[in-house]
Amino acid sequence: MDGSTLLYRNAEAPKLFITAFKFNNSAISACGSALVAALLLTGCGQEPAQISETGPEPGEPGDSASVLRARLLTGEQYANTITHVFGADISDSVFPPIPPMDRTDGLLASGAAFVGVTSDQISQIQLAAASIAAKVVDEEHRDFLIPCQPESTTEADLACAGLFLGETGRLLYRRPLEESRLVELAEIAGHAADQTEDFYEGLALALEAVLISPEAIFIVDRSEPDPDRPGQQRLDSYSLASRLSFFLWNGPPDDRLLRAAENGELQTPEGLTHAVDRLLSSPRLEAGMRAFFDDLLVFDEFNSLAKDPLVYPMVTGATLADAREQTLRTIIDHLLTQEADYRDLFTTRKTFMSMPLAVVYGTPTSDGWVPHEFEEDSPRIGLLTHVSFLAANSHAVRSSPTLRGRALRERFLCQKVPEPPPDVDFSALEEAEDATTARERLEVHRTNPTCAGCHYLMDPMGLSLENFDGAGRFRETENGAELDISGELDGIPYDDINGLAMAMRNHPRLSSCLINRLYAYGTGGPVSLRFDREILGWFEDRFVAKEYKMRALLRDLALSQAFSAVRSDESPAIIGAGSGAPARNPESQ
Repeated sequence: MDGSTLLYRNAEAPKLFITAFKFNNSAISACGSALVAALLLTGCGQEPAQISETGPEPGEPGDSASVLRARLLTGEQYANTITHVFGADISDSVFPPIPPMDRTDGLLASGAAFVGVTSDQISQIQLAAASIAAKVVDEEHRDFLIPCQPESTTEADLACAGLFLGETGRLLYRRPLEESRLVELAEIAGHAADQTEDFYEGLALALEAVLISPEAIFIVDRSEPDPDRPGQQRLDSYSLASRLSFFLWNGPPDDRLLRAAENGELQTPEGLTHAVDRLLSSPRLEAGMRAFFDDLLVFDEFNSLAKDPLVYPMVTGATLADAREQTLRTIIDHLLTQEADYRDLFTTRKTFMSMPLAVVYGTPTSDGWVPHEFEEDSPRIGLLTHVSFLAANSHAVRSSPTLRGRALRERFLCQKVPEPPPDVDFSALEEAEDATTARERLEVHRTNPTCAGCHYLMDPMGLSLENFDGAGRFRETENGAELDISGELDGIPYDDINGLAMAMRNHPRLSSCLINRLYAYGTGGPVSLRFDREILGWFEDRFVAKEYKMRALLRDLALSQAFSAVRSDESPAIIGAGSGAPARNPESQ
């Protein structure tokens, strides 16, 4: 690249970089918000091509609605977008430049609505965009990624540039580019081509501008008047298409879904039903559900998880990667392939096995992933006895009943356990030299008023999993002493792991927690105590009536008025913020 190109890039930088990446969701309104203006979003207030002929599903609360949000793509969603538009080889060549997110209300996906992007992170996004753009226009890819050939490769061709940028921009923005924006991008490509005497260099710079735009990096909801609710708003067709595809597929809308949005079909009951059923029947649904459960189960912690090789030499990086994969395979097979009861994930003995995992489980297997079913008298029952849960919620050198009990409460029952006080003294635990088992070591929690309240919520269930060490291997004793694994879960006593599994399966908060998290995941942010209590209860009633089937729940969520209708104000209260919330409305983190 010669000096003129570098000068051009520097000169155009103010046009390409948008520094106001930190969005305030409460400031997003139906029309005229500063964010919408900054992002060049138009069409606010326009009548849709077709209007809905019916209201919400029978029995759905008539005022149910969700919030307009602007949320950053996750790293996986960014990679899925690049794969969808340009192919896996280009996506695999670039590490997603998405900054880390804080877990909000139990989900990284909810935290995406509250992420700000620093100038350094914008630079990383630009570098990734430049790398992607260069690969798209190189000789290896240009012939099948660019739908036209320029009249000359050494000068501008606005028609060819406009055709490519229009088609590609539609996929990256998840809606058609405005005419003024398309003209601007074509002019950037033409001006750069004239300076560098290279059509493809100019096209790459214009594509880079598209890739670093907030419209590509953020999922920004836009609204339009709702004819079924006079004076109220609903998601416009393109925002609804994006919400559906990222919810069910963890990726951008495909061409067919975008065409349904363009034609107004998503704003009709028949068109929306057809689109949702197609998404639910697609193989891509597996990727969407894997992403949700990976987030729900906090599996991102596996990226930094390690065990002491002197204590657990059988646990390698491959073992931990397979532990994560085993649980996701089990969930997908149970919920989507077998279409079984969600609650039975906590009592099923069916799973999948690999060679690295077989060493920890102490069971024979063969190469690759093979279906595996534990015997009825086996201590392995349900997700709580998977290595993924046991090893991840332990220390590097030993098990942790407290970590396991906390994970059980927060991830599956949506009950937030408070952090320990800043002045708590942990020395009593470390000094319990005469304690043989974890139950004896943790007895100090029951005698310390500062600790007793919270540890009563965590320790009993965690102690019932002490038959499994810090790697997830089964054991009958600890330091030569027999283990007492009896306990109780919210008033339900049990004698062993089978009893804990059944208590979890039948817990009244189990299904309501799943619905809480799924609704937040699908709509892009945490649920609200003020607005969402009734609709979450309605979803739960239907989940029960449909025998706890996941695909039916996903369909109800996606087709509900709450999923597409918009409310203009938002309460800071979060479901479960108060201790008096009923069981069907779980406490959030």
